Amino acid sequence: MCLRAVPPASAWGSSWSAALVALPAARGRWHTVPMAGAPDPRIDDYIAALPPWQQDICRAVRRLVHDADPEVEETIKRTRQPYFVLQGNVCALLATKDHVNVFLYDGGLAPDPRGIITGGHTNSTGRTIAVYQDRPLDEDALREIFRAIIAANREGGWRSIKKRASLGE
Repeated sequence: MCLRAVPPASAWGSSWSAALVALPAARGRWHTVPMAGAPDPRIDDYIAALPPWQQDICRAVRRLVHDADPEVEETIKRTRQPYFVLQGNVCALLATKDHVNVFLYDGGLAPDPRGIITGGHTNSTGRTIAVYQDRPLDEDALREIFRAIIAANREGGWRSIKKRASLGE
């Protein structure tokens, strides 16, 4: 297997395509596989198909989750839904007719001192933030929520944390 030299993430700048590495595949074809922290071109396609105001929201969320931790990886799950993962799901995006849902996979553990979480308060696995056109996104608050989810993932995930808490650990 031969890998092409790839610059460090700090050198990607606005051109994330430099973060892709080519791997040989069967019959002489090459596959381009995103490295950790690199953008997934399928998410670029998802965002490009949206109205401009939803594109802006999705790009902002994408930037914020990578700001929270540059090791966050991008992928597509559930056929076409953008996910951001690091030792477990961090968040997912789903554009609807009048808003963009940011699904938070936190088990209800991430603090929300500014009250930006709009749904799923009684859900045991995750919550949502509905972001509407022409309404400001509290970027600092969202970045902090992402950091809390990532920290929980690094401790074994919200399920493990809840189980340990129930056992008095």
